[in-house]
Amino acid sequence: MIRKAISGAAAMGVSLFAATAAFAQEAAEAAAPVANPGNNAWMMTSTVLVLAMILPGLALFYGGLTRSKNMLSTMTQIGATAALAMIVWVLWGYSTAFGPEGNAFFSWGNLFLAATTPDSTAATFSDEVISEYVFLSFQMTFAAITAALILGATAERMKFSAVMVFVPIWLTIVYFPIAHMVWGSGGLILDWGALDFAGGTVVHINAGVSGLVLAYLLGKRKGYPTEPMPPHSLTLTMVGTGLLWVGWFGFNAGSELEADGFAGLAMINTFVATAAAALAWMVVEKLAGHKPSALGFCSGVIAGLVAVTPAAGNSGPMGAIVLGIVSSVVCYFAVAKIKGALGYDDSLDAFGIHGVGGIVGAIGTGIVYSPALGGPGDAAEFVMSAQVWIQIKAVVVAIVWAAVGTLIAGIIAKVLTGLRVSEETEVEGLDIGEHGERAYN
Repeated sequence: MIRKAISGAAAMGVSLFAATAAFAQEAAEAAAPVANPGNNAWMMTSTVLVLAMILPGLALFYGGLTRSKNMLSTMTQIGATAALAMIVWVLWGYSTAFGPEGNAFFSWGNLFLAATTPDSTAATFSDEVISEYVFLSFQMTFAAITAALILGATAERMKFSAVMVFVPIWLTIVYFPIAHMVWGSGGLILDWGALDFAGGTVVHINAGVSGLVLAYLLGKRKGYPTEPMPPHSLTLTMVGTGLLWVGWFGFNAGSELEADGFAGLAMINTFVATAAAALAWMVVEKLAGHKPSALGFCSGVIAGLVAVTPAAGNSGPMGAIVLGIVSSVVCYFAVAKIKGALGYDDSLDAFGIHGVGGIVGAIGTGIVYSPALGGPGDAAEFVMSAQVWIQIKAVVVAIVWAAVGTLIAGIIAKVLTGLRVSEETEVEGLDIGEHGERAYN
């Protein structure tokens, strides 16, 4: 009887332990975060929209602005740059920008996505989560388009081989660290409290300043500025502009990481800042004694999109309109006046629009965030002067880091492959000289 009682008690203990362990496992599984399907679907859509900004959007926009003999080379460089950036992102880029461990400047701990699985999640700005694969894909398209934007400054004279050497080095020492500083956990600029909703510093200032440095390294195109070098197809540029504007809704509204009210705010701001900037550019053209042009409309659209990027979820619609107008006017003078005065050959105005517009947008975000101007800032805590100072510091860090890093990457590419095509190739066109084909027969 005693032996049977002991045996029964043991069995009961084992059973109770098993039940407790099972309950604990179930509780743990229940507590594990699960990606919100609606937000996941929105972020997957946003990711594809950003891809459309690159191919075909940016490729057509930049390609139409070049001379016909360089159309395919421009598009090929953009496509190959984006593809290379995607591979680098998966190998070490995501780990360097958003890894699980890190310091103020970069992160580490997830090389080759070794720690990411289909069950992995990424935090949003609320208590929701999305699939980590979706988050890293979204951020991957940002890296890809930022690298491709630089090529507007180097169009019609940079070797394809030099681009392929430059891009992975530049991504590693410039883009990934700046992305971490602005958006990554423990990042220097993030901890300052800087506002950059969708990449005014990370994307536009970064790409614009990098393009300017490369333009100086390469030197001017043969015949510039004495020979006319008009865009060969403003029709294609207009198509590319439209695709960029459409894709930018994924770029800006997607940066909320959820399909919520702030995504809606980013959406309306992306509409109205861009519309105001497009009209403002044509008005300035008219006031300057020129006819309002299709090229001016396209340039204004991009200037507005660039400026509203950091402010997309950090401004009210009225503030976004003002920001778009101011950016358009400043970018016009940067392109029409300052570029000639300083004598650099930024072929397609990557610095004049993305760099300058990014600076205007980044600093202006510190102003339009004010609740007194319709922004979403906390009325009890927001101090405009303090926020603008933080924005200026973030801009300075982005400019210096991009300039120094680009100089290093450019010199390495120059030593390994040479940066510039031969004079013969430049004269006959990079389409034939670099790729052995023509855009038009």
